[in-house]
Amino acid sequence: MTIESKANVTEAENEKGLSYVIRDGISSQILTTLVSGAFLIAFALELGASNIIIGLLASIAAFAQLLQLPAIYLIEKIRNRKKIVFIFAALSRSMLLLLIIIPFISNKAIGITLLLLGLVLFHGLGAVGGSAWNSWMKDLIPQKTMGAFFSKRMKISLIFGIAVSLLASFFLDYWVESTTYSPVFSYVILFGIGMLAGMTGLLFVSKIPDVEIEVRKDKLRLLQLFKKPFKDLNFRNLLVFVSSWSFAINLAQPFFIVYMVQLLGYSMKSIIFLMLLQQMVTVVFLSMWGKYVDKFSNKSVMSICGPLIILSILGWTFTTLPEVHKFTLPLVIILHIAAGIAGAGIMVANGNISLKLAPKGEAASYLATNSALTSISAGIAPIVGGLMADFFSTRALTWTLTYTTPTKLMQLPTLNLTQWDFFFFFAFIIGVYALHRLSLVREEGEVDKKKVMDELFSDFRSQSLTLTSFQGMRRTISTPVALVANVSLTSVRQVVKLPKQILKKIRRK
Repeated sequence: MTIESKANVTEAENEKGLSYVIRDGISSQILTTLVSGAFLIAFALELGASNIIIGLLASIAAFAQLLQLPAIYLIEKIRNRKKIVFIFAALSRSMLLLLIIIPFISNKAIGITLLLLGLVLFHGLGAVGGSAWNSWMKDLIPQKTMGAFFSKRMKISLIFGIAVSLLASFFLDYWVESTTYSPVFSYVILFGIGMLAGMTGLLFVSKIPDVEIEVRKDKLRLLQLFKKPFKDLNFRNLLVFVSSWSFAINLAQPFFIVYMVQLLGYSMKSIIFLMLLQQMVTVVFLSMWGKYVDKFSNKSVMSICGPLIILSILGWTFTTLPEVHKFTLPLVIILHIAAGIAGAGIMVANGNISLKLAPKGEAASYLATNSALTSISAGIAPIVGGLMADFFSTRALTWTLTYTTPTKLMQLPTLNLTQWDFFFFFAFIIGVYALHRLSLVREEGEVDKKKVMDELFSDFRSQSLTLTSFQGMRRTISTPVALVANVSLTSVRQVVKLPKQILKKIRRK
């Protein structure tokens, strides 16, 4: 095992190193699955966390990424990205011990404080290593196959994540039914397993080759590095997009689980299975989107997946009108499927586009700036949501169509916004603006959306066959994607005119 960089890396060493990047991805996915998302929020709720605490939990990981900026100094001084990644990842993952000791502390306030502190250290130290990792991968992975490689890594990692989520959910059920101990102990066992998986990933990191980076001829000035990406008009447009997009997504996403628990009355087991459904759909479509990224462009993929993401967020406002109705569960399932389809494309393209547009030799500063702005937006959004949750809990906006006859009164609720619904609606509006900003970004290889859509129909229908053999379900899934493939980035109003065109095209196919 070595954590030293090399003067030169052979093609064979590089190829072997990519296999270890995939293995590290599996370890990292297991860690992320068990120490974040539904399991982390459920653990916090067991400790009695408030809405603002839930918002803080969601923001910590985002704000921690700001440490990628000062980490550039560390990279330039040490000039060994592999060593930085290894050391800081080891320190980061060891901080999970603070979460593991929480059940042995009787004071819940102290327990929640330790939870927040542990996550701050976990994500903060990890972000320093993340800055070096991004620069490392930029040089290691060939640009022409970057989309396909990352989609493959994500796909394999997600498959393991799905399996781990299933096993973890069965374990939690067994714990509640078969033991008398508090559920908080079951969650920290999962955290411990996640930490072990993360430590195992360090062995894979040590086997990935890293080439020595060139020594800078000029003196490193952080302020100048931060200014440079903003002077690049095209990259500046990308920064505006990722910032507004990150705010829109993180305003709503952290509260989906709370919404399903508190308003829809779903159990954690049901929520985990819905999340697994979304992840399985994501796995199926990762390869397709990865191929599109390399064949067309990251922007082409994002211009198709982005509208579907924000439409699926808006769709949550219709799951209660104003109460749970008979279409709630089918709608929730459709929203998870839509998010899985679009999420796969966003996962592949969102990171790749910044890697592609960052100039060679200056990737660290460009990517760190991108991460910093994304992190600020992603960190502020859930805090805003947590702070305003109680305010909107006593507010409502209702729009009802009423038809009156001499003998009866008919009312059709078309819009009913309460509490979390306001966040979903605001996220949709901000998301529309973000997609407009995306239209201003220029990327080499981008093509007309119609060309992408024509190929999308062919591939999408074959991918749908993988999910189910029922024609009706295939059409249910394919129609939203066909819809958003035609959505203009500058005018969401065109959505209203598209259903007839789409149905005609589906019949012709």
